[in-house]
Parts: sequence; C-alpha cells; structure tokens
Amino acid sequence: MHTYQMKNFLRRLKFYGIGFGIGIVFVMFFFQNRGCTWLPSNRVKNTILGRVLVIEDQQAAILKKHGISAKEAVSFLDDGDIAFGHSKKAGNPQVYSITKEVNGKEVELWFTLPEDSYISEIQWPSGSIQKAGNSAEGMGSMVRFPNVKNMVYLDDNKPFLCQQDKTGLIATKEVQRRLQRTGKLDFGRSDFSKKPQAEQYVLFTAPNGMKIEAKTIWFQEHIRFNRFILQDSVPCPSN
Repeated sequence: MHTYQMKNFLRRLKFYGIGFGIGIVFVMFFFQNRGCTWLPSNRVKNTILGRVLVIEDQQAAILKKHGISAKEAVSFLDDGDIAFGHSKKAGNPQVYSITKEVNGKEVELWFTLPEDSYISEIQWPSGSIQKAGNSAEGMGSMVRFPNVKNMVYLDDNKPFLCQQDKTGLIATKEVQRRLQRTGKLDFGRSDFSKKPQAEQYVLFTAPNGMKIEAKTIWFQEHIRFNRFILQDSVPCPSN
C-alpha cells in the first residue's frame, strides 16, 4: 500500500512538473515575459515604467536621425532585452542597456534610474555606460507617464494656495494633465544628487496660457509641488 501511494504521488508530481514547465514556456514565448514580474529583467522594466520617461531635446534629435521615435523608444520596455552584463548596476544613477530589433537591425538604448527621483531618461549610447549619467544641461520632453490617475501632490501652504487660485491650477489632476501635455524638464536646473531627495525643475503651461516653473521632488509616490515660480507677476503673500 505504501509503495502504491508513493508511485501515485510521483506520477502526480511528474504531471504537475510537465504542466508547470509548459506554462512557463507559454508565458515566456507567447507573452514575451511580460507576465513574469519575478524575472529580473521585468522587475527593472517595471521600475523604469514607474517613472516619468524623459528625452532630452538633443537626444531626441539623435534618436530621430536613427529612425527612433519617442513611442518606439518607450516600446523597448515592452519587448526589448536588458543586457545586465553591459549595464551600470551600481552608482547614481543606475543605467540599463536595453536592445531591440528595429527594422531588421539591433538597436541599443540606455535608460537611467537616478536615486530618489521620479524620472528615467532615455539616451542614445555614447562612450562608456559605466560613466553615463543624466544630462547636465538642456531641456527634456516628458514622453510617458506611469498609468496612475494622480501622481501629483500640492502643498497647502497659504502662498501656494494663492498661486493656485491665480493660475487656475487648483486640482492635482489638472496639474498632472498640463505636465503630460506641455511638461518639460530643465536638466541644467535639476539636481539629481541633492539629498534627501533629487530635485527636478519642471516647466509647463497653465490652461490660461501662463508659463509655470517649479522645483519638484518625489514624495510618497507623488510629484510634490510646494510653490510655483511664475514668469508673470502674481501678487501673493510670501509666507
């Protein structure tokens, strides 16, 4: 009886193993690993996709020269392959090399992951990846936001509430919408090494056409604003 039970158990285990193996193959080859969040490559991709993807203007021109649109660059995170051995996995920022076949040719792009920041910069490879970092100057376009309804947090201090009222930017969703439509990142005035949080200097346009600038940080999974830097004069209390 004991031998029979053992044989029966081994038989069930064998069929379970076969089914599990087929399932792994099915996921890997038919879903291109996108469902396997426990795979190292997908953990990295999901981390990058959790950031606002930015392309510096000169980098955008280089990508365009090579036939890569912003949409195509973002798609590297869908079905591209991460070259871990060629990536910069230590330091600030980390920089990951992702390759993908485009028009019959293998193309490599770099994706940065600065610490305590809400952005990832897409770059065309240049020089050693171990020495690569975020751009130190120039403007960048925000080409993709995470699929999150509300990433923006607005402080409730009195001067800022006045600025919000004057600009019509009262709702956090509206600020996020304006960032998505008109947002730019000023690399020269951003500080990715600042402690305790990296500082991102952003520019966008309010619904009334007013030009808005702001220093922002990553705060509890939100882009935090505590005041606007307005090009147009708006009388509000200073404290």
